[in-house]
Amino acid sequence: MVISKKKIIIGSIVILVIGVMIILISTRNKGNQGIAVETAKVERHKIVETVTATGRIQPKTKVKISADVAAKITDLNVKEGEWVEKGKLLVQLDRERFLAAMESAEANLKASESNATLAKENMLKAEKDYVRIKELFEQNLETQANLDQAYAADKAEKARYNSALQQVEQAKAALKQAKDDLSKTTIYAPISGTISELNKEVGEIALGSQFQEDVIMTVSKLSGMETLVNVDENDIVSVAVGDSATIEVDALPDQVFHGVVSEIASSATITGSGTLDQKTEFEVKISITDPGRELRPGMTASSDIITEIREDALGIPIQCVTVRTPEQLKKKEPEAGGVAVADNSSEENYVPDKDGFVEVVFIVEDGIAKARQVKTGIQSETHIEIIEGLSEGEEIVTGSYRAISQTLQNQSRVEVKKVDQQK
Repeated sequence: MVISKKKIIIGSIVILVIGVMIILISTRNKGNQGIAVETAKVERHKIVETVTATGRIQPKTKVKISADVAAKITDLNVKEGEWVEKGKLLVQLDRERFLAAMESAEANLKASESNATLAKENMLKAEKDYVRIKELFEQNLETQANLDQAYAADKAEKARYNSALQQVEQAKAALKQAKDDLSKTTIYAPISGTISELNKEVGEIALGSQFQEDVIMTVSKLSGMETLVNVDENDIVSVAVGDSATIEVDALPDQVFHGVVSEIASSATITGSGTLDQKTEFEVKISITDPGRELRPGMTASSDIITEIREDALGIPIQCVTVRTPEQLKKKEPEAGGVAVADNSSEENYVPDKDGFVEVVFIVEDGIAKARQVKTGIQSETHIEIIEGLSEGEEIVTGSYRAISQTLQNQSRVEVKKVDQQK
């Protein structure tokens, strides 16, 4: 059977027309489909707001042991990690120089006391001579010149005696200082604890704390531990003494410790001043309530400080809250030709913040996403508190993040995707 060329052309045209119609119908149906979103009902949650900070473990009580005098270390009676009782001998410094100084001070004191005794005898003699010459003068048996000379000698000897007494006191003070310096060559444990740090060895010079800090060792009470963390200046206003915290230590990944904020620095620590990496932070001490036996000074730790708790708050996932400008929130209604135009006939009264943005959540009603301005409160790692703008049970858009942050507009048509709740 032979098919004519005309029939072939007509059949091709029919097939082409049918194909174009199918494409147009498919495109139109696709245009009528809304933006794919995920939704959830607004519910009440327990919301716990935390401030995260990092730092190191340190003992609550620790004493840095330094020498008060400069001398060579002749004996170290402890090892790092050793437990010592209060009063135990820790360090012996070279005492020869200080012993010689004490003996010299003792000799000077004896000499000063001898001089004072001699001065006293001379003073008493001068005083008697003056009294005798004065009595003779009153009987006209002595001249005025001799009386004046005796008076001057009496005054001079009294002055010498007072000076000698002062020299005795100075010598006593020098001896007391020499004895004190000698005693400081022997250092005892001021508290019971563990030698957590040992910086010197026998034969090294202890510089003496009057020159600079030169720590020989540190004695710590490891039964009481704390975490010293640095909190950013933007978060420190939320932290208060008494706030509870959880602490995780890098060296002990399977353990979580608990603590309480015990101290907050009143002044900031600034690092990288004048650079892009400048940080302003405050030191916060967290007393660990369950330190156990494995914590060691210097271990790296991170802490979550609980600053606020809402037991029954209206809360939604953090990603649900986004921002738009008032212009972006103008409602759009599609015309017959498919072009969207603004419809302000029922415009909500959106109030922007000082930066010109409105904090909104998209609620879903009859397949339409409507922007609802909200007022937010505290937030946890996953949820944020809604103070105003939403009611319990309302359906809100929870995903995708791209749809919430960029694609969705006020009055956008949406298609709700089913989410597997077991995932």
